[in-house]
Amino acid sequence: MSHSPTTDAKAGTDTLPISIILFAKNEAETIGNTLSHLASFEDVIVIDSLSEDGTADIARAAGARVVDFDWNGEYPKKKQWSLLNGNPKHRWVLLLDADEYPTPEMLEELRELLPELKSGKYGAYEMHLRYRWEGTFLKHGHRVTKRSLIDMERSYFPEVDDLYAPGIREIELHFQPQTDAPIGMMRTRLVHDDRDPVTTWFARHNHYSDWEAHLRMHPAARQDLATKRTAKGQFWDRVPMKPLVFFTYSYIARAGFLDGRAGFDYAFGLASYYWQIGVKVRELKRLQEAQG
Repeated sequence: MSHSPTTDAKAGTDTLPISIILFAKNEAETIGNTLSHLASFEDVIVIDSLSEDGTADIARAAGARVVDFDWNGEYPKKKQWSLLNGNPKHRWVLLLDADEYPTPEMLEELRELLPELKSGKYGAYEMHLRYRWEGTFLKHGHRVTKRSLIDMERSYFPEVDDLYAPGIREIELHFQPQTDAPIGMMRTRLVHDDRDPVTTWFARHNHYSDWEAHLRMHPAARQDLATKRTAKGQFWDRVPMKPLVFFTYSYIARAGFLDGRAGFDYAFGLASYYWQIGVKVRELKRLQEAQG
């Protein structure tokens, strides 16, 4: 597997006894860079949704094991399916999107955590993302939190009543793996190296907002989903006037303005996403009322 000098300098010589499961679909432009940062893991599995752009070939050439995923329209969806069918070599698994990878500092922290992982103190760990937006890594503003490091013997992705919902359907969206064990928090951040054009970000979030809007029309499903988010996600799900409150929080309270125009665009873009969900919910309610 190819790797970067920067990563090697921090990684040490011993591979980490943690499996990587990386989710991909037509990620030829991104996956090579991501895999170059994973040299510290000898077990790297790419769960590929039958990509048509050579993603699987790039992953194999980099030394990863590729497992094809063809969704049948039912549960389990992609993430839980990967835990059942990816055959990770290690009990602890780091789940990554195709544009995510650990920093050298996170690799060091993972090595320090190995005794704790073995002890079973926690069933999963959450971490903040270091987000790349408009070509720059944001230092301020809202931080996304994900539960990406999991004990696969004590963690699972639940089934949410969303098979009827439009949007991105084959993979679990906006909810976290569940565990009955305590959940730890890592101090270092996971890189989200989004190099796609902003048009891709808008298109993706248009699908996400379709999914969110339809769930909001089904209160029981929305409430069930809310319990499966991070604590931060549960808080934001309840906030009134969410677009305005979120922009104020991200851009002002969290000093997003210090990231310049990128900080403004990121805060405004996410606030607009939440506004978009509201618009779609109101439209669905009008259609529902019209149909009697």
